Amino acid sequence: MTLSQDEAFARIRLLRSPNVGPVSYTQLLRRFGNAEAAIEALPDLASRGGREYRPAKRERIEDEVAATRRAGARYLFQDSPEYPALLGEIEGAPPILIVRGDASLANRPCVAVVGARNASAAAVKLARDFAAALADGGFVIVSGLARGIDGAAHHGALPATIGVIASGIDVAYPPQHVELQEQIAREGLLVAEQPPGTEPRGSHFPSRNRIIAGLAVGTLVVEAAPKSGSLITARLAAEAGREVMAIPGSPLEPRAQGCNQLIREGAVLVQTPEDVAELMSGFDGTPRSTFREPLPAGWDAAPDELADAEPADIAGLLTTAPVAVDELIRQSGASAAEVQMALLELEISGRLERHAAGRVSLCA
Repeated sequence: MTLSQDEAFARIRLLRSPNVGPVSYTQLLRRFGNAEAAIEALPDLASRGGREYRPAKRERIEDEVAATRRAGARYLFQDSPEYPALLGEIEGAPPILIVRGDASLANRPCVAVVGARNASAAAVKLARDFAAALADGGFVIVSGLARGIDGAAHHGALPATIGVIASGIDVAYPPQHVELQEQIAREGLLVAEQPPGTEPRGSHFPSRNRIIAGLAVGTLVVEAAPKSGSLITARLAAEAGREVMAIPGSPLEPRAQGCNQLIREGAVLVQTPEDVAELMSGFDGTPRSTFREPLPAGWDAAPDELADAEPADIAGLLTTAPVAVDELIRQSGASAAEVQMALLELEISGRLERHAAGRVSLCA
């Protein structure tokens, strides 16, 4: 599908407008047919949710597009042939990516390699060696350009590597990876979801992690503490129905506890790159890992149903505690499309928050 320049501009503006996230963006396009019509409808949708509303200013988007071009980057829209097919399958996939480099890498078999920032020397070497061997075997290595395991994986796999960052495409983070980030953009693929000029914030890293997990057939955790971003990536991979693997470590090493915990909870124990390659090459859509059940499915409405739907009266069923959308459909007796429209109005008005695993809540 080839977008006109006007529609591409409108889609960027729609996504950058207040309270529009990946799910609401997709539903707005389904209901109104194109981005310009969706933008025009935003104030009315917000008013039904009880709030005033102003979409993103055109000047702001003009500045963003200019900055993207200055950075030597380009936009990938979700319905573009270049958009990574596996990433498009996950819940809340980014509607628009900003990329530098060879986008075709993202449509080759990918393995995510993640782990601790303050990794041990042994784990850093393992990550580099595993990534190099997997790249030699035809896989592309995806990671997040953090210190420690991420950086080692990228170095080992170059040029067959994808760096996913939590900042704008023109912002290097961490500072010690300025040269590595530029090398990945030149020789591999650099991916950002945030607009140019955006500095990384804490809330951006889980979003980045879902992209890492979504690009890959499987995620390998090399070394991680029990509460770390790497385990978030592993959980997101499991929810997407992808393979989750971990390298075991000594029970006396705190940095190995996260991997040991993953294995105890059902991740596949791997000890060599050949173990990973065997799992990835034989992957048929059903992971051997029992780490976590996949997301519930079946409540999504068809585009034509959403276009004609009137919002259901579900506000009284919502609290600040997250609840599954399919539970709202069950309890309200309304159709999936009617519940989605009600949620859309609440989200655009800034009253609804979306959570992982298809859950929603009122904003605190």
